[in-house]
Amino acid sequence: MEGRMKIIIGHTNMDLDCIGSIVLAKYLFPDHQAIRSRLLHPVARKMHNIYRHKLTFLNPKDLEGETVEKIVIVDTRAMSRVKEYFQFIKNDNYEVEIFDHHPGEAEGFPGALIHSMPCGANTSQIGLKLMQRKIAVDPEDATVALAGIYADTGNFTHENVQEVDFSVASYLLTCGASLSMVKRFLKPLSGTYQVTLFHELLNRLTYHSIHGHQVITSYWEIETETEGLGAVVEKVFEVENQDLFFATFHFPKKKKTLIIARNQKNTIDLNDILRLFGGGGHPKAGSALVKHEDGRFVHKKLLEHLEEMLAPAITAEELMSSPVHTIRDTASLLEASILLEKLGHTGIPVICETGALAGFITLRDIMKGRRAEQMHSPVKGYMTRNLITAAPETTVREIEEKLFDNNIGHLPIIREGNLAGIVTRTDFLNFAKNEKRKQQRAMQEVGIPVA
Repeated sequence: MEGRMKIIIGHTNMDLDCIGSIVLAKYLFPDHQAIRSRLLHPVARKMHNIYRHKLTFLNPKDLEGETVEKIVIVDTRAMSRVKEYFQFIKNDNYEVEIFDHHPGEAEGFPGALIHSMPCGANTSQIGLKLMQRKIAVDPEDATVALAGIYADTGNFTHENVQEVDFSVASYLLTCGASLSMVKRFLKPLSGTYQVTLFHELLNRLTYHSIHGHQVITSYWEIETETEGLGAVVEKVFEVENQDLFFATFHFPKKKKTLIIARNQKNTIDLNDILRLFGGGGHPKAGSALVKHEDGRFVHKKLLEHLEEMLAPAITAEELMSSPVHTIRDTASLLEASILLEKLGHTGIPVICETGALAGFITLRDIMKGRRAEQMHSPVKGYMTRNLITAAPETTVREIEEKLFDNNIGHLPIIREGNLAGIVTRTDFLNFAKNEKRKQQRAMQEVGIPVA
């Protein structure tokens, strides 16, 4: 980096509100670089990995040797919570502007311009400025910001919640924020007894792969009916993050069996599955109560019914792009950079002389060569060789795990040793959000014509 840098930073061990604040601050300060703490709160880590392509953060060490002109600090005003950045910033003649909703924190930046207002989430006060200036927010950025507001307001239940939190949340929804993505991270249990039930239920889980769908089931005989089972099932479903969960509870004294089901696939309707047991509800949340039947018989019948009702899951072959643009391993980094710019891609598979997949080169890899002034070196010296790949029959669920568990943006699809296609992080996110496409596919699967 050359010249004088302008940066946006947040507190160490960044949580969802801190990340949401940085994302929205980028709209107020578009010429500033966002810097990521070396520590992320566990709840925020998965969201960061999912949206890594949007959250183009630099690392604190990238500040080494740079002259910093201005620092925007979000979600804190205490030097102790941002000192990890300042060990790399050598000059001290920078301007500081702070957005923080923690008035009780000690101030560590004399002369700084401080923005502070009563609100449940720091993201809200920055979002308010965007609303006032009528600045539109990208849907994925809006989702990240909305997650920050939900997290710091306790789903709008904390006593520090203000009207501005609701207003900004509504604004982010109009920008296209996805509540279903936000929901993945937040929903605490209440009460000691529910926490106990939660751990008991975790010990009774059985995992199935049914026609490519990842399904968990459980069977539990309980002496007396207990309130709050639905919330416990919901939490287990969120923690396990599978496609479907069917929890069967049998109450011997009352000779009845309760099935509680959860689903996160738009191509599946729980009403259709639970109808056999006289139940129903919503496509993604339903239940059924069966009386005067043996509980284990009901559970066995449910498993057999799932085998019949669940249609094959969508696979990589339906999601991948094909044919795939490639580059030879002997091409230079400069040639790779020009090709990626022409294609508008962030990475490209590398093939060897025989045409076999040899590696993968990204803009980040090319940047390493640029810094070393090696742009005429072959890409094989900078490409990633140990690739994560998948077969065409890999399900969407498995694709999600490969992309986000390994924190990669591109997944080459291999058929019989040859490159058949590629699925990117963007492909997956677009698929996950494309409700209309999923609804049409579901209709086709049950034989309903789609216009």
